[in-house]
Amino acid sequence: METVGFYIFYWISRVITLLPLKALYLLSDFLFLLLYYFPGYRRKVVITNHRNAFPGKSEKELADIRIKFYRHFCDLIVETLKLINISSEELAERMNYENPELLDKLFAEGRDVVLVYSHYCNWEWTSILPSFTGYKCIPVYRALNNKHFDRFMLRLRSKNKGTPVAMSAVIREILTNRKDNVKGLYGLIADQTPPRAEIQYRTRFLNQDTPVYLGAEKIALKYDMAVIFLNIRKLRRGYYSSKMELLFEHTSGLEKYFVTDTHVKRLEEIIVQKPEHWLWTHRRWKY
Repeated sequence: METVGFYIFYWISRVITLLPLKALYLLSDFLFLLLYYFPGYRRKVVITNHRNAFPGKSEKELADIRIKFYRHFCDLIVETLKLINISSEELAERMNYENPELLDKLFAEGRDVVLVYSHYCNWEWTSILPSFTGYKCIPVYRALNNKHFDRFMLRLRSKNKGTPVAMSAVIREILTNRKDNVKGLYGLIADQTPPRAEIQYRTRFLNQDTPVYLGAEKIALKYDMAVIFLNIRKLRRGYYSSKMELLFEHTSGLEKYFVTDTHVKRLEEIIVQKPEHWLWTHRRWKY
């Protein structure tokens, strides 16, 4: 039944994403009504997350953030599906990189890079990054439970010359690339919740004690990589701009947890400025 359900979803998605994004946003508007009102997709999770993250805001302010979030979330759904049928040229126009010269400089210096980003704005459209740099772009992922959706997402993330690699295989990938003298940019989404058994560190994030992954820090320190934070901004519907912020050019010898605390703090600053663009349906504090 799981397989049948996936293929129904897949072929419907292939057909409807032949439509331009302008038309797909009408579908997003309809999805908003379903997910926000009837009966509300993970609404209790979102309400709880907002109240805990922003204790100083009134219920009216939180309700305003919540509505804006669900509208953005529905846009994100159709934008992700549109990856099935969108050209690299159109995607590059819609997901712009402001300062690729930073990567040019690090590439010329022979530096490998850890790119830290999050479930903020549209992280799936960052798959166009290989068009802006000479780096081999390696988004590091954790497999989805549903094998069909896992393969589906891997195909989408590989369309624009990206080379997705499972977290369990990233060290082998680094060693292979270094042996072949290939400069690698390793992208890690750093705001996910580790399984309870894998929690090694907690920090303060959005007014809450929060377990965080240490993968980005461990890779950077072990191989003395530069660390860049990817700051994505939503300009308007269907258009984003990304700025690469150099957090560390060299990481060897840095104090333990310093890299992690730095990128977590930067993400918090961005979320506080525009909270509606973060993925609040995620059970980030389930432990």
